[in-house]
Amino acid sequence: MDRRVLVRQPSSRLAEGLVTHIERTPVDLDLAVRQWRSYVDAWRAEGWQVVDVAPADDCPDVAFVEDTVLMYRDLAVISRPGAPERRPETAGTEETLRGLGYRIERIDSPGTLDGGDVLKHDNRVWVRIGGRTNQDGVDQLRAHLSPLGAEVIGVPVTKVLHLKSAVTALPDGTVVGYPPLVDDPSVWPSFLPVPEESGAHVVVLNPETVLMAASAPRSRELFEARGLRTVVVDISEYEKLEGCVTCLSVRLRHSPA
Repeated sequence: MDRRVLVRQPSSRLAEGLVTHIERTPVDLDLAVRQWRSYVDAWRAEGWQVVDVAPADDCPDVAFVEDTVLMYRDLAVISRPGAPERRPETAGTEETLRGLGYRIERIDSPGTLDGGDVLKHDNRVWVRIGGRTNQDGVDQLRAHLSPLGAEVIGVPVTKVLHLKSAVTALPDGTVVGYPPLVDDPSVWPSFLPVPEESGAHVVVLNPETVLMAASAPRSRELFEARGLRTVVVDISEYEKLEGCVTCLSVRLRHSPA
């Protein structure tokens, strides 16, 4: 199995990034750059090879590379972000993944889909319908993934920017979420409420370890009580832009060969 992760360095215009569900607050760019480097170092320390997408300094949100693609096995589905300002970001992601040998499909107009609106576990793929991802985008994603055995499931989301702003999954498939921001916990066969909003955001590094934000110490205790090891990073400047640990990377866990 590959252990590669896709990242993209933040733009000097990061502070101009889009915000929709929270009040805008000032972003410290120097601190954001240091936090991003520490985030990348955390992946390397866990044995992942880091793959950098070419910089795009004219795109304020470019560090949130997750929104530009959905990976499933050896297939890269290049997104069509719901915010028109973000659509130029996808070209660099596609070029990088094509160079690595992945098969490429795309979400085409009139479909829209943000990668942050997609949560995967095994062959289940949950997709937010509404906001920056529309029904046509979901239908196109289903057409791309169904031949690979994926079950694509639409999920209502109204309280946050993306599906993965509300929920993510632990290694065993348990979906974690902060209840005030989850529309319908019954969507998932196994749901674990967490005590902090940022505690809902985890990335699986391996079957025993999750990456999470420093802003969720009580959730960290909850995960460790379940036998998980936690790797903690400070991403406070990205949280000001509705970002989380999932937004800043894309795992490439299957070989394109």
